Amino acid sequence: MAREAGNTGAPGDGANGSGRGDRPALPETERLLTPAEVAAMFRVDPKTVTRWARDGRLTAVRTLGGHRRYLESQVLALLREARGAGTE
Repeated sequence: MAREAGNTGAPGDGANGSGRGDRPALPETERLLTPAEVAAMFRVDPKTVTRWARDGRLTAVRTLGGHRRYLESQVLALLREARGAGTE
């Protein structure tokens, strides 16, 4: 079975996002959260989190298995923003 060009999985070919210009490499210390974890933080349904990613409010990172994960720093920033908007 033929593989897609440029996605061989070999080190240094950019398959992990580190060598590609369209996607920045993740910091090694960045924690990734599941949709359920993000949903619990905001007290919403996980499908709402997926909708936020589709609408551009959050950036979803896909695992090798195709599951969505969210950058903890971005989620915390959105949470601070939401809490700040609620106090006005």
